[in-house]
Amino acid sequence: MFEASEIKRLIEQGLPCELVIIEGEDGVHFRGIVVSATFEGKMKVRQHQAVYATLGRLMGNEIHALQLQTFTPAQWEEGRGELGM
Repeated sequence: MFEASEIKRLIEQGLPCELVIIEGEDGVHFRGIVVSATFEGKMKVRQHQAVYATLGRLMGNEIHALQLQTFTPAQWEEGRGELGM
């Protein structure tokens, strides 16, 4: 079983972020929101890959699933980000 707080810590350690919210109750399936300026000009798939890279081998092992919503700071401020969590 893995903790949402540890996933948040790893993402924040590996990627400069303005906001990271991770939730998950069962210890293997999680959902989250990540806001980072590093996402500027990148397609969603590349944004998600950048987040997954911070978790390395944990993805698909200890972390079975991580449903992500990613935003640039401008997108988040414009209200494109909906928590929906």
